Amino acid sequence: MITTLAVENYRSLSRLIVPLDRLNVVTGANGTGKSSLYRALRLLADAARGGAVAALAREGGLRSTLWAGSENPAQGAGRSGPVGLRLGFAGDEFGYAVDFGHPIPADSLFDLDPEIKVECTWAGPVLRPAAVLSERKGPAVRTRTADGDWHRSAGELRPYDSMLSEFADPQLAPDLLRLREHIRSWRFYDHVRTDARAPARSAQIGTRTPVLGHDGADLPAALRTIHETGDRKRLEEAVDAAFPGSRLTIASQGGRFELELHQPGMLRPLTAAELSDGTLRYLLWTAALLTPRPPALLVLNEPEASLHPELLQPLAELIVSAAQDTQIVVVTHASELATHLERGSERHRLELNSIELVKDEYGQTEVAGREGLLDQPAWHWPKR
Repeated sequence: MITTLAVENYRSLSRLIVPLDRLNVVTGANGTGKSSLYRALRLLADAARGGAVAALAREGGLRSTLWAGSENPAQGAGRSGPVGLRLGFAGDEFGYAVDFGHPIPADSLFDLDPEIKVECTWAGPVLRPAAVLSERKGPAVRTRTADGDWHRSAGELRPYDSMLSEFADPQLAPDLLRLREHIRSWRFYDHVRTDARAPARSAQIGTRTPVLGHDGADLPAALRTIHETGDRKRLEEAVDAAFPGSRLTIASQGGRFELELHQPGMLRPLTAAELSDGTLRYLLWTAALLTPRPPALLVLNEPEASLHPELLQPLAELIVSAAQDTQIVVVTHASELATHLERGSERHRLELNSIELVKDEYGQTEVAGREGLLDQPAWHWPKR
């Protein structure tokens, strides 16, 4: 489980170090940095798949994503050290940090691609020299082998490749491989489509689907998989809690699955094409949260979108219940959803970590109620 998330110089997040628990809810007014925190987590996940540099380039490169303020805004000073965007996390078992910087000027059209200057993994919650498991500086990588010795590369790592994707070898870097697979298990759901042409509204070829796809196209197959191999009772309870007296069935014709919602008083079931945006979105969240294959981390961005207020409590119950099996981060604008999550966590005797983001007078994002450095988790960045 992640216990600390650290971000530096990313959009409004000049320096943000926050503790995480089993269930976390991120709130705050518009423009306080909630989306930036969500994107920072996504970038960390992209690093394990070798896609962080491309993701930053799609955002306009470092020029568009770097914190635009001063290192010492109270004194009006500019930047004194190397410019870099730094992301990291730590838990009881592992920690990881990456430092992106501007590319060295060259005759290339790929000037939006930042370079990975430094990467580091370590054992335990805090980076210490004795705890380092692998380290990358420029093109050179050293990794601690299974017998405790150091393996050093010949310096062939390209500036746009992460050591997580290139050096995770079971013999030379077993800990790096475990960390990579841990990060790759993370799941993100962000504004799943429910418009008239959304993939979730049409019949699809059905196969066993323990993990709902990010576009929701395999919703009928995912719900049927829960019905057959997952927690069928919780699925039925989730549908009844949101739509009293209703039940779900999955019709199959020629191998194509189609969702059917049976409601009291209706002479026939409604298909996904006929459901309201809110009803379809709730069923999508149900499939994501009742997955028979829980991830190490599940991040939901504004799950309340399009939902009727009466659906927020059943959604909160689903989230709290899922937090028994996986770590969850919920980024939300809805104070009512946050309230339901708090009440639900109390009933389930689960600690809720509430993170309210605010802006200070210099435009930097910070956590409300934090008075100084002593209120944040211990954190050290690897040096270039």
